[in-house]
Amino acid sequence: MEKPILFEIQDKHIGVIRLNRPDVMNAFSLHLLEEWNRILDELETNQDIRVVIMTASGQKAFSAGADLKERKGMAEEQVKSTVALIGKTIHRMAELPIPVIAAMNGAAIGGGMELALACDIRIASEEIKMGLTETSLAIIPGAGGTQRLARLIGGGQAKRLIFTAQLVKTKEAAALGLVEETAEPEEVFQKAQEMAKKIAANGPVAVRRAKQAINDGIEVDLHSGLAIENLCYQETIHTKDREEGLQAFRDKRKPDYQGK
Repeated sequence: MEKPILFEIQDKHIGVIRLNRPDVMNAFSLHLLEEWNRILDELETNQDIRVVIMTASGQKAFSAGADLKERKGMAEEQVKSTVALIGKTIHRMAELPIPVIAAMNGAAIGGGMELALACDIRIASEEIKMGLTETSLAIIPGAGGTQRLARLIGGGQAKRLIFTAQLVKTKEAAALGLVEETAEPEEVFQKAQEMAKKIAANGPVAVRRAKQAINDGIEVDLHSGLAIENLCYQETIHTKDREEGLQAFRDKRKPDYQGK
């Protein structure tokens, strides 16, 4: 029996998480969620990994979110605990200190869209559909969707999509700012790999601090945000990587950053 979620490390510094239930649109089963959290345990302690690619098996779906067939057999308390586990897991993805790229190879619906929203950068296959459709099931997005979508594309557009449970295709999603880049279906993962390699080649401490500065700063006023940026900048000053970057510039060679 194949694992419901796979993890591998490429080129020492790139972690790849792959949802692996293509026959059920890569839905989040309890088993998948348990294994996913074990992977996150490793990511939170492995200092060699500098960037993560989040993707899925098959071409039909990135993820349809919760496994509704599994949920049908649950008591109300089990449903509540499962929803909480999905929210916790997606929030852990968002809280990773390193960049996370969503390589969206297929439809991203409900919790699958919430997962994509928790990633830092979204690369989507052309002509796929995505959206938060929970209101059509008489519920609302419960894993951060109402908050992250509004912050990403604005309150009005988020309300339009959530209230109507409307799915949008990649072209409209890109116009809304819902995805950052698009690619042909067979090139989505390759494009994510190319971006991940560029990120991994940069100063690891600097990239982490840049993510922190953006994520924390966007939640506060400009004056406070600038103070956060300054504090994050200060943390890069005394690193060996900064010295290596300057020396590599003088030597006209590529820097060899060690994350120190």
